[in-house]
Amino acid sequence: MLKTLHIKNYALIDEVEVAFESGLNIITGETGAGKSILIDALSLVLGERANSDVVRKGMEKAIVEAIFSVASNKRVKTVLEANEIEIQEELILRRDVSTKGQSRCFVNDTPATLTVLQTIGDLLVDLHGQHEHQSLLKTETHIDLLDDFGGLEGLREEYKTVYDSLTALFRELEELQVREHQLKEKRDLYEFQIKEIDAVTPQPGEEDALEAELKILENSEKLFEATSQLHQMLYEGEQALYDQLVLARNQLEDLAEIDKSFEDSKNECASVVAMIGEVAKFIQAYNSKIEFNPERLEQIRERLGQLSLLKKKYGGSIDAIIEQREKIGKEFALAENFETEIKKLKEKIESERKNCSAAAQRLSTKRQELVGKINKSVIAELAKLGISNARFDVKVENRPLSKANGNDRIENAYIKLGREFYEATPKGMDFVEFHISTNLGEDPKPLVKVASGGEISRVMLALKTILAKSERLPLLIFDEIDVGVSGRIAQSVGKSLKSLSQFHQVISITHLPQIAGLADTHFVVEKKEKDKRTSTRLRKLDIEERVEEVAKLMSGTEITEAGLEGARELMGLK
Repeated sequence: MLKTLHIKNYALIDEVEVAFESGLNIITGETGAGKSILIDALSLVLGERANSDVVRKGMEKAIVEAIFSVASNKRVKTVLEANEIEIQEELILRRDVSTKGQSRCFVNDTPATLTVLQTIGDLLVDLHGQHEHQSLLKTETHIDLLDDFGGLEGLREEYKTVYDSLTALFRELEELQVREHQLKEKRDLYEFQIKEIDAVTPQPGEEDALEAELKILENSEKLFEATSQLHQMLYEGEQALYDQLVLARNQLEDLAEIDKSFEDSKNECASVVAMIGEVAKFIQAYNSKIEFNPERLEQIRERLGQLSLLKKKYGGSIDAIIEQREKIGKEFALAENFETEIKKLKEKIESERKNCSAAAQRLSTKRQELVGKINKSVIAELAKLGISNARFDVKVENRPLSKANGNDRIENAYIKLGREFYEATPKGMDFVEFHISTNLGEDPKPLVKVASGGEISRVMLALKTILAKSERLPLLIFDEIDVGVSGRIAQSVGKSLKSLSQFHQVISITHLPQIAGLADTHFVVEKKEKDKRTSTRLRKLDIEERVEEVAKLMSGTEITEAGLEGARELMGLK
């Protein structure tokens, strides 16, 4: 719902701020007062292209700001999330246009692109008149209107789920085929690398162990000499430390027999004797095992050289070499088994394609069943709105895919019925377009090509009337829907707008009293002159002013008591 619209320095508008209400909002005003300027300004903030000519003379920039209530609009929230824009209960759209032609867009005070503004605008407003926000003039929306009419959301969602699953499988197959091509090119390289690494077969922690062993072997002579000397000093020499400590221990034992205060020293000395004995035993054992093995020394040096070469080529460490071997091993195995993997994936695709085809066919059957009903309903509604002899036809087309279209398209087809493949979109296998004829004797032609501005608004009003309860319908704005309409037909148009406004906010610019009289909220556009400048303003009318405005629309500028009485009767106030 559009809550407020603020316009500043735009064309003839100095500054206007208007608060719209729910229900039917009517805007009236004399020709040339600036009603179309309001719609142009709103279109600007909804993403239409900007032109510096819109900036009011003597001003640097024009500003248009619209505030919408979007608390329950999930589609808008999805767009905001995708563009990292803060989500609030109210949505603030702003557009600044400078005299230099520069345009800036803001969504909730966050700078945004024009594309984002247009996307959000399409989700908020359906603007019917000579403007871009006319969903009926976008053929791709026709299928949505048809599905809304039939309440096919459930079938649509069921189909979309399978379609998305199949899309993922197609993507997986494509990636696998790309990898197959890449791996075939790298197969020889991987094979060489595997052989090179496997020829060495590095083990975790091996390098540290080899370097420790190398250090010992390179210093074996030094180790032998040092341990031999130590063993002499500690145990075997004439003045060996062990023998001296044994003598000391014995002396302390004698002293302890005399004086118990030597007991601790005696025990400590005994411990030292035992420790020296253990050290001497270890040194003797170590000395006896020392090898002078030039062959082993050479083997270790050669092995470390092999590992060093691999490290330089495959990541700088043994762990990196092992990780690389696992990686290329898997890639090589995959290259060897691509046929099997691709075959399995194609079998999954075929199975999911059957599910997708069945869901698409169910959806298509329901759509075909709706065609006659919606055609009849729209024609009846158009007759009420003054388009008699109309013919309306919903064309639902399925497009077969032939081999002439290219094998790739057949390979990636979503729908297969019997032996025939069909084009598909996330909305199904159907391509829907509305055709219409508003002249007797003429065959229906595509709506986007034949309907005039006034007719397109009434066709949309007819469609929206029969689809009134659809949650997908946005705010509806009708600009001059009453062109070429008067009398009884105008009354029918007014009733349709009123009925539609029970479910949705409707804003309509009109010059007909039959429509204006049904307003829930009534605004008048006025042109004023001040300080030799003309400006346009929008004013909300109270009940008496509404009666006068409707009377003016009925009888012209001279308002009589009879005219006021007629206006009250038209508005249902009598």
